[in-house]
Amino acid sequence: MKGSKPLALFTALLTALAVLSGSIAVPILCRPFYYAHIQAMGLPAATGLTEAQIRQAFDQMMDFCLGLRPDFSAGVLAWSASGRDHFADVGVLFRLDLWVLALSLAGLALLFILGRVKKVRPALAAGHGPGFWAAVGLGAAFLVIGGLAALDFDRAFVIFHALFFPGKTNWIFDWQTDPIILLLPQDFFRNCALLILALLVLWCVVLILADLLALRLRKRRQASPPSGGCPGCGG
Repeated sequence: MKGSKPLALFTALLTALAVLSGSIAVPILCRPFYYAHIQAMGLPAATGLTEAQIRQAFDQMMDFCLGLRPDFSAGVLAWSASGRDHFADVGVLFRLDLWVLALSLAGLALLFILGRVKKVRPALAAGHGPGFWAAVGLGAAFLVIGGLAALDFDRAFVIFHALFFPGKTNWIFDWQTDPIILLLPQDFFRNCALLILALLVLWCVVLILADLLALRLRKRRQASPPSGGCPGCGG
């Protein structure tokens, strides 16, 4: 198979998008991750709610954000129109991430099929495949971002909301009108960020190791003599 630079470029881009969106999707879709925080963060004692009521409020809020229900609700808790509007904005980002994940995985599958049909493969750059470069670029960028956020998570939290909700202040909740914010302390969001970063780094390490293994196998095949006889042998 001949190497294709455009195929390598698109494969690297889609791989990076799949790793990023997939890492973000885990805390969005894995509700037991939040459930594990309920007692650890002392939410029943802090709010006067039972664990079942906290789960119900969180589940209904997440169902709204994921488009699984048309109306906003937070269990037994009151809520304001401003709070509902913020969660509607959050839902747009959540669903966008899931669409990016689905489309990037579908794109990778399509590129694989096209490569087989056209008998081309992603071209190597400096001996490495697109997965390696996607992992190196993505991993380096988010290690830097994660390091900066770790220095001042409060400021990073504010910057994040300013970037993704420009011109809006409804993400600044008043617990008296939107008590659900008491169920979502900043420590939980910090742990979500740490989980995303850990998963992202893990996948980057897997991609790099897989590429290095492939490189080693290629060198071994190149060093092995061709089968079917040897030059100079009689017969």
